[in-house]
Amino acid sequence: MLTPPVSVCEDHQVVPDSIHDFFLASGSAAGALIGLLFVAISVASERVAREKTGAQLYRVRASVALTAFTNALTVSLFALIPGHKIGPAVTVVAVGGLTFVAAAVLWLIRLRQPLWDTLPHVLLLVGLAVVFVFQLVEGVDVITQPGDSGAVNTIAVLVVVCFLIGVARAWALIGGPSIGFVQEVIAFVQSHEHSTDDPADEEPR
Repeated sequence: MLTPPVSVCEDHQVVPDSIHDFFLASGSAAGALIGLLFVAISVASERVAREKTGAQLYRVRASVALTAFTNALTVSLFALIPGHKIGPAVTVVAVGGLTFVAAAVLWLIRLRQPLWDTLPHVLLLVGLAVVFVFQLVEGVDVITQPGDSGAVNTIAVLVVVCFLIGVARAWALIGGPSIGFVQEVIAFVQSHEHSTDDPADEEPR
């Protein structure tokens, strides 16, 4: 009897065994970090309730951290499911992430906050959008070329980037100290503007 032909794509594993353990570890880490993020949100919400001026921007930090961790968790879990699941999963979460970024930017514009207050958040959202664009490209690549293990490796690197973004936003969410280049430049410009406008600097008559 003739056996039915088996396609090359069915024999080829989309997620190589060499990177399987990475997605297993990242899925566990993402689940734990999401749980800790919920605790951080509940703790920080009490502090933000007393600081109404920062309450709106606090929501952006919380949403960005949750989106980054959820992205990493979803990609990692679908990568562990046998079959060609990671390509469609990455494509869907990337589109969802880009939709979130667009909504968050429009929300920041609608708040009409001072530029110096919203600029760091806008830059962060732009960086997150770049990650999601790369995810979308690599997800489509995996769907069209299931044998391309390089695309899966790139997706794994983007998962790491999502972790870094999520951790950074979670740290800012709880009010952890940070010294960033953008924040320091903004603070320098603001201090320079205040010093030039200070009437105490004018020469006495």
